[in-house]
Amino acid sequence: MPASATPLVILECLVAGTSHRDNLAEHEPNLRINQPLALRREADSTFDDWAVQVHTRPEDGGVWLGYLPEGRNETVARLLDAGKQLSARLTHKSWEDDWLYLNIEVLLHE
Repeated sequence: MPASATPLVILECLVAGTSHRDNLAEHEPNLRINQPLALRREADSTFDDWAVQVHTRPEDGGVWLGYLPEGRNETVARLLDAGKQLSARLTHKSWEDDWLYLNIEVLLHE
């Protein structure tokens, strides 16, 4: 498969825990639709064996946005553990009261 192949969307979901991220409101104006995002495995989480963090990329400030939702993250976590190349992209953002609603697609690259 050529390096320029379109990545495969393997999950569409909300970013969980945005209300627990400090200063996210100040970073929200810099988030844009279709923005590439980074996924980081948190294998030592005491709350979720399959925890995967969602961040902006380092060149966009490396802001920790939240997590993939528990119960929908195991496949992504296993792929990351296996060294597969995954990323995400922002597909929707909006405020609902004081909660920042972020929807993303998780992408598998070959």
